[in-house]
Amino acid sequence: LISMGVVGVIWCLVGFSLAFGTGCPFIGDFTRVGLRGLEDEVWHRTSVPALLFVAFQMAFAIIGAAIISGAVVARMRFSAYVIFILLWSIVVYAPVCHWVWGPGGWIDALGAKDFAGGTVVHECTATSALVVAALLGPGRARAESDRLQPHSVPFVILGGALLWFGWLGFNGGSAMAANSSAALAVLNTCLSAAASLVVWVVLMRLLHGRVSAVGTVTGFVVGLVVITPAAGFVSPLGALSMGAVGCCLAYPAFQLRIPRVDDTLDVFVCHGVGGFVGTLLTGVFAVEGGLAYGGGLKLLGAQVAGCLAIVAYSAAASGVLFWMISRCLAMRVPVEDECSGDSLDCTVHGETAYCDGACPDSKPAGPETAPATPSPAGGSSSTEVGEESASEPGDSSPWKHVVEVV
Repeated sequence: LISMGVVGVIWCLVGFSLAFGTGCPFIGDFTRVGLRGLEDEVWHRTSVPALLFVAFQMAFAIIGAAIISGAVVARMRFSAYVIFILLWSIVVYAPVCHWVWGPGGWIDALGAKDFAGGTVVHECTATSALVVAALLGPGRARAESDRLQPHSVPFVILGGALLWFGWLGFNGGSAMAANSSAALAVLNTCLSAAASLVVWVVLMRLLHGRVSAVGTVTGFVVGLVVITPAAGFVSPLGALSMGAVGCCLAYPAFQLRIPRVDDTLDVFVCHGVGGFVGTLLTGVFAVEGGLAYGGGLKLLGAQVAGCLAIVAYSAAASGVLFWMISRCLAMRVPVEDECSGDSLDCTVHGETAYCDGACPDSKPAGPETAPATPSPAGGSSSTEVGEESASEPGDSSPWKHVVEVV
């Protein structure tokens, strides 16, 4: 929710202008600040009203910021996250968006293809998420425990179904018209997700001896990510191939565990690895210029160059933003909140998602009670009003309510 508010406002004020202004090959300009002059325009090279294009692209920017939260959930302070996504949407997302989709962007001029955000949304945000997760460090409350498991499988299935449905709008809508390109993008999105789902189920059965609903959802989400950069550029058979091959390449990455990097919801593996694989496979299966269609290595080389540049810039810029913010305030929730028996819903926000578990007494929002003293791990030994530690014997794990919300 906070991403919709913060990024939506920034996008209207300056983000869209920096992303889609003429400017130079690396960044837009300020000619569209506050969406100036767009009220009666039709966006160039489309028949879409300019303000509708603004709203559609704003959804991509919002989703990007929300994706980052999945890697830092239950560890990063709410205030720090808000400041980070505010700056990130200007410093990281807007330039990358301009490179790929903006007028005169250098990656677009290179000849790289990204139909609906494989690099702009998935690769950029997943790289930023990985950097922030690594700098935050692993979760204290489960540093020695197994992987976090969702407590509500039906919610995971419901969320996955809504995600698949919404993805059709993102990929199909990127055609900017109700035409054959949009129809192809919608069909390819479904086919890639279906192929990835089937291959994922087979791999789970062969390697683990069983098939889980959560794993199945993960399988088709990987297929959705993989097809995103290619949705309108490949044939239906190409989409099936991309889903199957992409799943085979991404599945091993899900089995890796790096102790220092606590990517809570596997954001980088799903969106980063999936986006990278999809971007490369676009250079193979694209009907125009793809390696499989006799196009040689030109498109594939452009795909690799653009993707690596986005990864490098997103990582460096996100690291600098994290460091700058950490000089001003603590990035992690207080250790007593993170390790208490209560969820951060209670200790940070003073509410609970379930009527069967009332929060302990909490103070109303207000100024901090004491200056924050950073701990060696990046947390704080003091607490903010509304973020104080509170626990009751018998309360559920601090991870109980967070998984399906993110």
